[in-house]
Amino acid sequence: MHIVYKADNLFDAHLAKHALEDAGIPAFVFGESLLGGMGELPLFGVLRVAIPDAARAEAEAVMAGLDLGHGPDDPISDIDDLAGQPA
Repeated sequence: MHIVYKADNLFDAHLAKHALEDAGIPAFVFGESLLGGMGELPLFGVLRVAIPDAARAEAEAVMAGLDLGHGPDDPISDIDDLAGQPA
């Protein structure tokens, strides 16, 4: 899996997911179930839109066409993005 977008909010994550799916690319939103876990405190840096590695180039082209801005400055280490990927 490749993280193609780190979203600020759930709406942007699902906009990206649906745009990718409309282009025929399977997309997954990770971190959605964590949003209510912190109570009243905002939880940032957990929403990520992932796609299969084979669709990376096409997915990046789709994401470039969206006007979602950039993802948040991620307080979670980029090492988390590498989880499950071969070294």
